Amino acid sequence: MTATTDRQPLLRADDLTMTFGGITAVKDFSFHIEPGEIVGLIGPNGAGKTTCFNMLTGFYAPSNGRVRFKGQDITNRKPHAIARLGLVRSFQKTNVMKRLTVFENVLTGHYMASRQSLLATFFPGEAVRRAEREARESAAAIVETMGLAQRMNAPAHLLSCGELRLLEVAVALAAKPSLLMLDEPAAGLNSHEAGTFGAVLKTLIGRSIDALLIVEHNMDLVMSVSDRIVVLNFGRKLAEGRPAEILENRQVAEAYLGKAAA
Repeated sequence: MTATTDRQPLLRADDLTMTFGGITAVKDFSFHIEPGEIVGLIGPNGAGKTTCFNMLTGFYAPSNGRVRFKGQDITNRKPHAIARLGLVRSFQKTNVMKRLTVFENVLTGHYMASRQSLLATFFPGEAVRRAEREARESAAAIVETMGLAQRMNAPAHLLSCGELRLLEVAVALAAKPSLLMLDEPAAGLNSHEAGTFGAVLKTLIGRSIDALLIVEHNMDLVMSVSDRIVVLNFGRKLAEGRPAEILENRQVAEAYLGKAAA
């Protein structure tokens, strides 16, 4: 007789609700992410997407509901504690330091994710020197993975918009996430840059990260990279399914375009 085990989702949210005073921003929102998936979270402006991000990553404490990551209840944990478990997010505002080179930005991301005593900082032993070597090797590998090897030593302020967006993801990867959550990572990109960006994101699954959650208004990008899409509207889940199913969903079309246009 062969024993069977139920595989747990990497991330699971149940009945998340967020109220601000008398305003309900998100109501009874539930979804999950499996290892190996890219999930798109979409919806019109003000639908509650960033609020969901903030609840999942500890920046907001949900008014109701639970969040589980790798089987652990992480509801109400602090953002830094959640990040150390491997759930790492980006922000709409860039996390890149423009005066540093591409390599130095990613290396700084490693330092921000590491722990080291004050004594070790001033009197580094072999363990600290080994960690420094490993951080530099890892930073170089991430830069190459993101397709920025030719710009390794270029100051960030000289990068194109597309290269800058790739660097933002590279800095997030330095924290060694299992699940990476990107909040509008393709903002400002033209169609060619967005296509290149999406192609790079797809290579990360199983190589650098276990799964990816992306909030994005660029529908061509979301449809091309996502295995599954969740649609929010007025703080509630409106639809969920494969990209082709979402494209054919009349309720989704009405949410974006209005009834008459849909």
